[in-house]
Amino acid sequence: MDYLKAFAVGGLICVIGQILVDKTKLTPARILVSFVCAGVFLELFGLYGPLSEFAGAGAGVPLTGFGSTLCKGVIKAIDESGLMGILTGGLTAAAAGISAALLFGFLTALIFKSKPKK
Repeated sequence: MDYLKAFAVGGLICVIGQILVDKTKLTPARILVSFVCAGVFLELFGLYGPLSEFAGAGAGVPLTGFGSTLCKGVIKAIDESGLMGILTGGLTAAAAGISAALLFGFLTALIFKSKPKK
């Protein structure tokens, strides 16, 4: 049942993204940034935690989950070190994910040869 919930919620997030791509003139970059911001605001108002508990990876893997992680990190860092936590909390909380993305991107660049678009 966990897989079904994760698939349903993750799929719904992707459907929203696809509708935005098809029906609006927003660029993909703006849509991605809006998903991160949506995750931040949903976490800020306490709505993303229950969604994440319900859907697991279906809510944690999409970019909304990254926004939620940034928000949780900032809130925790503000509690621990005051206003300076605004600058450090998000990066500290998301460091593992950012490091993994950089590492795998680098390894992919080493393995595959890029080609220019024609």
